[in-house]
Amino acid sequence: MHWHEQYRSRITTAEEAVRCIASGGHVWVHSGCNNPEELVRAMVARAPELRDVEVCHLLTFGSADHVRPELAASFRHRALFTGSNVREAVNAGRADYVPIFLGEIPRLFESGALRIDVALLHLSPPDEHGFCSYGVGVECSKAAAESARVVVALVNRQMPRSLGDAFIHVSKLTHVVEIDRPLIELPRRPSAGEVARRIGEHVCTLIEDGSTLQLGIGEIPDAVLEFMRDKRDLGVHTEMFSDGIVDAFERGTITGEAKTLHRGKMVASFTLGSKKAFDFLDNNPFVELHPSDYVNDPFVIAQNDKMVAINSALSVDLTGQVCSDSLGTSIYSGFGGQVDFIRGAARSKGGRPIIALPSTARGGSVSRIVPTLAPGSGVVTSRADVHYVVTEHGVALLFGRSIRERAEALIGIAHPDFREELRAAARARTTATVAAG
Repeated sequence: MHWHEQYRSRITTAEEAVRCIASGGHVWVHSGCNNPEELVRAMVARAPELRDVEVCHLLTFGSADHVRPELAASFRHRALFTGSNVREAVNAGRADYVPIFLGEIPRLFESGALRIDVALLHLSPPDEHGFCSYGVGVECSKAAAESARVVVALVNRQMPRSLGDAFIHVSKLTHVVEIDRPLIELPRRPSAGEVARRIGEHVCTLIEDGSTLQLGIGEIPDAVLEFMRDKRDLGVHTEMFSDGIVDAFERGTITGEAKTLHRGKMVASFTLGSKKAFDFLDNNPFVELHPSDYVNDPFVIAQNDKMVAINSALSVDLTGQVCSDSLGTSIYSGFGGQVDFIRGAARSKGGRPIIALPSTARGGSVSRIVPTLAPGSGVVTSRADVHYVVTEHGVALLFGRSIRERAEALIGIAHPDFREELRAAARARTTATVAAG
């Protein structure tokens, strides 16, 4: 059968497509801006006839009604990264959080440790050879689809066609639901605030011409890119592609010409941003999307010389331990790719792993540089992994430093209002250590 015929024979409605989901089944939902909302809503509509369905995904935007309290008997969410739309359910105990490095998630599917019965995807229309693109997000969804028994695809005429290792053939699709609507966008702030700009300026002192960058999204990454206007031949190898990277490319700051891996290409795993980023991605040979187990593999990352990884944190203690997934015992996000890239950059020739964060939170009333992490806080990046910590007050180099030297360096970039308190805590810690000895 020609692929055109295969494709047409599998077109159905969202309501009919999700009838393949059975009680006790395991469902994967495409992540980020790829959230196949029509399929999720159709699945949720079947709640009265379903029991104990596990719904697994990374961060998604938009609909996540499967975590509503009244549907707890029908669905239980397994969060591999906790987004705002499922955070309350995780912390209320109606959903489960799995601490895991993003680069290792595909192995869960391939090994059978995490079973996927049905994969709900959001794809581009097929090309002339019958291949649909994963569009703005390959991440772990490609591995989930390849492990699933049933693949249900929302095929959107407005989904861009990303290149790279980013395709699935229509013969692999069990059901197809066609739509024509804009993608979910992640709006940008009009400009970075003063604190973010100062952090960005400090981070830029650590970036040399010809470096390859990993950046997240938000004020700080945008500020970093803004201050890199005078840099030359920067490259991109990052889990997340965003509007800020498009801006830097259009300015000529990013060329990829000095990259030692995928020269001339920007490599990413998914896109979180606006239509500007989506349009830039569409059929663009400058950008390649690859699965998370490739993009986030520390050994792959390290093949980029001068790899600079810039990641954020919720708090850092005076020994350099980084908490970025929880506020005490309350889960906030997840491991994501922070450790993958911190370790990859550390092993890169000339690489620089950076943790960048504002020195305070809650309007300046709370220091993010703390004597010890709050009870129950998870250590995402260990103190041995941390090389640079940057706040709006400067840069602290921790690599190769003792506990005492680390405390001094971190106090030096803490907010001035908290420095004396931190010094007292550091002195008390030293006194207690001596007394114990």
